[in-house]
Amino acid sequence: MKIALAQINPIIGNFTSNRDRVAEQIRLAEEAACGLIIFPELTLCGYPPQDLLERPAFLRAHDEVLEELVSSVGDIGVILGVPEQRQGKGKPLYNSALLIHQGKVLHRVRKQLLPTYDVFDESRYFEPGPSSRPFSFQGLRLGLTICEDIWPSQYPLDPVVSLLQGHEGLDLLINISASPYHHGKLTERNRLLTTLCREHKLPLLYVNQVGGQDSLVFDGHSLALNRRGACCAAASGFEEELVVVDLEELGGQTGESTPLPEDSLAQVEQALVLGLRDYLHKTGFQRAVIGLSGGIDSAVTAVLAALALGPENVLCVALPSPYTAQMSIDDAAALAKNLGCAFELLPIASAMEAYGSMLAPLFVGREEDVTEQNLQARIRGNLLMALSNKFGSLLLTTGNKSEMAVGYCTLYGDMSGGLAVLADVPKVMVYELARWMNRAGEVIPERIITRAPSAELKPDQADQDDLPPYEVLDPILSAYLEEHLSIEEIVARGFAQATVEDIVRRIRINEHKRKQAPLGLKVTSKAFGYGRRYPIVHGFTG
Repeated sequence: MKIALAQINPIIGNFTSNRDRVAEQIRLAEEAACGLIIFPELTLCGYPPQDLLERPAFLRAHDEVLEELVSSVGDIGVILGVPEQRQGKGKPLYNSALLIHQGKVLHRVRKQLLPTYDVFDESRYFEPGPSSRPFSFQGLRLGLTICEDIWPSQYPLDPVVSLLQGHEGLDLLINISASPYHHGKLTERNRLLTTLCREHKLPLLYVNQVGGQDSLVFDGHSLALNRRGACCAAASGFEEELVVVDLEELGGQTGESTPLPEDSLAQVEQALVLGLRDYLHKTGFQRAVIGLSGGIDSAVTAVLAALALGPENVLCVALPSPYTAQMSIDDAAALAKNLGCAFELLPIASAMEAYGSMLAPLFVGREEDVTEQNLQARIRGNLLMALSNKFGSLLLTTGNKSEMAVGYCTLYGDMSGGLAVLADVPKVMVYELARWMNRAGEVIPERIITRAPSAELKPDQADQDDLPPYEVLDPILSAYLEEHLSIEEIVARGFAQATVEDIVRRIRINEHKRKQAPLGLKVTSKAFGYGRRYPIVHGFTG
């Protein structure tokens, strides 16, 4: 039998579009003489639907489309994920997978392990399902699981072990998934899937959702692994694809294998491009505007935007102040030219003078300080938002994770915008991405990469005047934010006590800024946003 892995990019709640996408994949699988096609988790509604699942109208619309789809299925078997309504005590829904054939639902499996950590909150909506059992289809004994059910390490239950107990002769294990990307996830997932095949001596078909959804990026990378854990077929990352697998090849002990996808800077770039493109297009935007400072962050953001939207849909604007070096303006213009993006120069000196005159009577007798620096950022933010409004373009903010962590950003200034593309990218990785983007020739002017970073809000300013070097800052941030280490544990790694304490203090006191920041794309294991739920007001300092 041939089986199709349908790696699709749904739009949450757009049931008609999602149904049509599913129907088209079924048609293509039938043309390829497939006997079975497998779709990702929560196929028709998209993942994660969040509190839309609490709306009866949403569930009715889903079930109407599901009913249409079931009635249209012919000789090919179709496995897809659905929110399934239930009665009785507990939550009103199961997260389920259905096997559909010849207009009927032949088998149902309910997800048992409901993740409630980081960005996941499934126990808010779903009831855990009972243990599942193998079932037969077209002479095959199949075991069907849903996403988290093959990630049992933090749970007292292992659904795969339960599935196999007392059931000999299983031919194939299937997992439908909506597994979001972060840098390092591919290595982690590959290790899990290959170990699963080897331990249970079973081939595995893994089908993952692809696409951007708010801050999440789903990478796809659907796989077919044989019982030795060798990859027989792999879908591309970060794009829709239908992969056809021949079970005879999958069941073999020998033959050529396909390399498993690996974590890399290229994967990070692809994730950011897909997340940016889908966020704009799924929210109805076609164009973006960026404040191009001549610095590394806005340069990398501009490259990503040009890749995602096409350079003709990206407007780059330099907004120099009297403190802006001429080389910053020159480098910004050169970058826009290299990319093929429109470039505009909008000096802010006159606006600074106007603000200064207005505030002078109230500021009399007080020295200039960070207030005046923040005013420059806020003038730029207002002007960029005006361009966004006038031209119907989404303003992309350019701050990175390192700056967001310690509050090196200005509310209602450089934090203004609709999407923070680099909000989960540490500064050191921003430089790595810039060098990667220049691998085939200079796109980002070399001086942007080699210059010492500076906000240029006062004479001779440099980031390192206020912060430790990013090569020191980023490992401390990773240890505290992603590994959840204490101050003492981080100091034990060789960092100065005073430095670590200051960084942790900055993280704590700037939580209010991050709560007001635009949505950011998640590419690390712990991003700022709804996956990191810390109070603004608290007194814990460890």
